Amino acid sequence: MLYPEQKDIAIGRKFAPEVEKQMGGRIADESLQSYVDSIGQRIARVSHRPDLEYHFAVLEHKSINALALPGGYVFLTKGMLQNLTTEAQLTGILAHEVAHVVARDTMAALSRQQTIDVLLIAAATQDTPAEAIRAAALTRLFLELSYSREDEQQADLAGLDYMVQAGYNPHGMVETMQMLQNKQEARPIEFFSTHPLPENRIEYLTEKIQAEYSNVAGLKTTTEQFRTAVLEGGWKSKTPP
Repeated sequence: MLYPEQKDIAIGRKFAPEVEKQMGGRIADESLQSYVDSIGQRIARVSHRPDLEYHFAVLEHKSINALALPGGYVFLTKGMLQNLTTEAQLTGILAHEVAHVVARDTMAALSRQQTIDVLLIAAATQDTPAEAIRAAALTRLFLELSYSREDEQQADLAGLDYMVQAGYNPHGMVETMQMLQNKQEARPIEFFSTHPLPENRIEYLTEKIQAEYSNVAGLKTTTEQFRTAVLEGGWKSKTPP
């Protein structure tokens, strides 16, 4: 790890607007954004870093993807949200990304990109026109960073714990992974360019649920808010970039 922890928030704050811009901006539906943020905040409060100021947003991009920036910035694409059918599935995605934030996995991945260290720190701490251009270029690196299989497994398992602590049925994460796997079999999807899929991912999630969370009958799967904000919302009508 080449970056001190105090850099996380500065870097996330610097690059979050560029990520939003390059992925079509936020969906212009305040009810939807507020709803997704409320779910994310619920997960953040039970995470290992509840002290961070988290930000959750849905972006107008057709890719099936989700990503986390350092310091508590979590994004979900329209393409991903369109393929979810329950609040527990949505929570599984957000919990997984929060776990990446907590573990500083993005910063670890950046540390492996040692050739951009000086540029990244400069773009995160300066506001000159040259640095703004450089920040836009470096944003693409955030969108293309890959996590290790170990990082992914730890984010899955920690996210599963966060879901249960927040009162959600952990099978929602398994269902999301099954959906992503089915999509991947039909055609390559963007989620797995930065979130490599171990062959046993669904298997180890299921095993953990059976071993530690066998009684999930009382945990939430969906709510009326999900039906109103997501399934029946008018946000789907606009074609994303």
